[in-house]
Amino acid sequence: MASKKGKILIVDDNAGIRRTLEILLPMHFVEVKTIPSPATLVSSLEQFRPDVVLLDMNFNTSINTGNEGLYWAGEIKKLVPEVEVVLFTAYADIALAVEGMKRGAFDFIVKPWDNDKLIEVLTAARDKARKAMGRDARSGSGMTENVIPGLTGNLMFWGTSKPMAAIRKTLEKIAPTDATVLITGENGTGKDVLAREIHARSLRSGKPMVAVDAGAITETLFESELFGHVKGAFTDAHADHAGKFEQADGGTLFLDEIGNIPLHLQAKLLRVIQSRSVVRVGGTLATPVNIRLICATNMDLEALVREGRFREDLYYRINTVHLALPPLRERKEDIVPLAQIFLERFAEKYHRSLTGIEPDAAALLTGQHWSGNIRELQNVIEKAVILSEAKNLTVKDFQLDPSGSALRMTDGGYQGSLDARSFYHSERSEESMVRDAMERTDGNISAAAKLLGVSRPTLYAKLKKYGL
Repeated sequence: MASKKGKILIVDDNAGIRRTLEILLPMHFVEVKTIPSPATLVSSLEQFRPDVVLLDMNFNTSINTGNEGLYWAGEIKKLVPEVEVVLFTAYADIALAVEGMKRGAFDFIVKPWDNDKLIEVLTAARDKARKAMGRDARSGSGMTENVIPGLTGNLMFWGTSKPMAAIRKTLEKIAPTDATVLITGENGTGKDVLAREIHARSLRSGKPMVAVDAGAITETLFESELFGHVKGAFTDAHADHAGKFEQADGGTLFLDEIGNIPLHLQAKLLRVIQSRSVVRVGGTLATPVNIRLICATNMDLEALVREGRFREDLYYRINTVHLALPPLRERKEDIVPLAQIFLERFAEKYHRSLTGIEPDAAALLTGQHWSGNIRELQNVIEKAVILSEAKNLTVKDFQLDPSGSALRMTDGGYQGSLDARSFYHSERSEESMVRDAMERTDGNISAAAKLLGVSRPTLYAKLKKYGL
């Protein structure tokens, strides 16, 4: 028998069929998961991360399209095109199954099935999916296992908007290379998730991805954190320490908030990037590092270069490929699908029986400005799931302004958080919020950080940045 590998998700409302497949398929797949309906399909895709979905064509409920199998096959291919869909159908639905293949399904299986034929089709679908995902290129885990959701969980949600389609097309070209990538976009747009997607699709996916919040590292620790130090280099340096560059050797180094690095430290970073070697603080030996570099920022680096606040040579060094993530308000068609993903995740987390979003509530979500982008949407949905008392989320479950402004200052603090919001409109507004928070808390760092929804190190970095 061929070695077991891969994961399969079975969606079928027949309990007997599910039990039979739970016995048969573990002989060929490492993991087998069954669910009785598509109600939890999106969250199952996100959390289970299958290679193949065996999808029934009809369920107990009905939807407007007239056939659930075709609808959900399309949804799966939109969300995770790499996953292969095999349709499970009765003789009467063979024509529909053929139509499903035209829409992207791998194949179909007719009930009652022949076990040998079933295994042949499912394993072929699995092998195709794993090859596309790069899961068999190296021993161990493959592409999507290394993606750590951020934005939407364990999968990059691409949606259907034109800007995201363009980014995806570029990503597919550059991910297998070692090209340095600069990701820009407002806070909350998913820059960290996109970085992990690049790593996960690269030839380095079997190696670590090390993420660094450059804006949260104090200047005194900058070199030690990134380049490492030797024992005795400074007080409390009781042992040798490998910095982030060395930790990422063979893999990917992700420098987030790179625009926050002070100018005098940018020169030291540039030297390491150019030489691909580090000298630990207190040491003399240069250690080669083999990394793929991905940087991200919510700032306009070109403007900072013009103002003399960001080195031009460093900017061009990190900007081999530029990916600009659009704000959520520019991909409105993706708002409700994202909200549904968050709903399913939080309904499971908080053990709620919610299944959907009422049309007027969906319209309200679509009409919001979402200054905090995907992260803000996630926070709003989580709160609504906790407070809702109905089967579907309704308008009253969302504490949103119908005019489209969902973010405001309240007596209890900023709705959302500094980290979850975007300051795309100007740096001055960020400085004003930090200053206001410090005034409201009489300079108490912990209280101000809590009010703004950020960590103490991040607030320290903001205070230093603005000379507060």
